[in-house]
Amino acid sequence: MIKESEYRLNVGLIIINNKGKLLLCKRKKSNNWQFPQGGIDTGEKLEDAALRELYEEVGIKEKSIKKIYVSKTWYKYDVPEAKKFRNFLQDNFRGQKQKWFMFELIEDVKIDFTNDPNPEFDDYMWSSYWYPLYSIVDFKKEVYRSVLKEFCQPYVERFS
Repeated sequence: MIKESEYRLNVGLIIINNKGKLLLCKRKKSNNWQFPQGGIDTGEKLEDAALRELYEEVGIKEKSIKKIYVSKTWYKYDVPEAKKFRNFLQDNFRGQKQKWFMFELIEDVKIDFTNDPNPEFDDYMWSSYWYPLYSIVDFKKEVYRSVLKEFCQPYVERFS
């Protein structure tokens, strides 16, 4: 893992249900949709961060999923000044550097945003594979496009 001081290390999570639909979540107090994602704690292994964030953000436990794919590369995006939250500004981060995971649900789950004391989301939907490119904020679109392109082959192999 290559740390860059200007970028917060982060994991991105694509969760797929038994119909091949992707979990998209709506950020609270906005109309912005995204895949679950979250920071990597100091000393934390990537997969452990992914599993922790998956449970904290949407209530999905490790026993309910199967890992399908992990991105070969790290993806970065810059966060516009107007979109930076207080902690992000205090730490002087320019953006996020992400390793992405694709998980398949292996059992029915209830999406639950209450495991985090300050939940990021207040709604969710199951979307078609490419739909997220039409529903996310502009500054994340290139990362989403690149990740979905990289993950397309494993997705097609599993869900075709």
